Amino acid sequence: MTDIRSYIESGVLELYVLGELSADERLEVEELAKKHPEIRAELTAIETALETFAHSQGRTPAPRMRDRVLSSIEIPEESGKIAGIPQTPKFTSYKYAFAASVALLLISWAALFVVYNRLDASRQQIAVLETSNQKFTNQVNKLSGELKNSLEILNDPNYQLIKLQGTEISKSSRIAVAFNSRSNDVLLDLSGLNMPQNDDEHQYQLWAIVDGQPVDLGVFDVSDQASGLKQMKSVDKPQAFAVTLEKRGGSVKPTMAKLMVIGTVGGKV
Repeated sequence: MTDIRSYIESGVLELYVLGELSADERLEVEELAKKHPEIRAELTAIETALETFAHSQGRTPAPRMRDRVLSSIEIPEESGKIAGIPQTPKFTSYKYAFAASVALLLISWAALFVVYNRLDASRQQIAVLETSNQKFTNQVNKLSGELKNSLEILNDPNYQLIKLQGTEISKSSRIAVAFNSRSNDVLLDLSGLNMPQNDDEHQYQLWAIVDGQPVDLGVFDVSDQASGLKQMKSVDKPQAFAVTLEKRGGSVKPTMAKLMVIGTVGGKV
């Protein structure tokens, strides 16, 4: 077992994988690999490591480059036998050591490349998580602000909440308007509305009835993302509020055939 380990550590297997052995020397390695599973396993490990590195780099070095490097090194001629394991005198321990160093370097590069890719993927995952967390935090802060604003308005004695009920063409529709009798401010509660979503060609328009005449208070859209209180146009002494479905941008006069909801000021909340 000691002789086999010494043979494996001599560097001849790396030279075999790199193609630096003669035909007889290659045959010798192959015969030993058939007899000894340890040698066979080491050859597989070296080939796998070199293939992994080659694939990670996306290109294969020119054969002449390897020959030029090996031929440029002056290797002293020495000989020696590993007990029980035949060796060819042509290859010295220095050349074996050099081949082993080259193979180890390539394996190290391959391992570093794999580690770098994994670290890069981890950094990307962390960036995605940080972005998701930031979006979630922003959403929570937005909802918290809207809730605080809503509570302040509900607790303000100057605000009255008017509930607008659905008409015959949209019986299930509901929406609430907060009216400040002191400042004449009008706020639309988008969080609590229950109305069909409008398409790209239409918008809902809020109206106030003042002295029996409709007064435009602005347009709004209904969507899944609608939330909070929407500031509408101010109005003085309204008797009622209503919403119609109009062409995008609004209308000068309400389309009564598209009257969706209506509610009177002063009614029960």
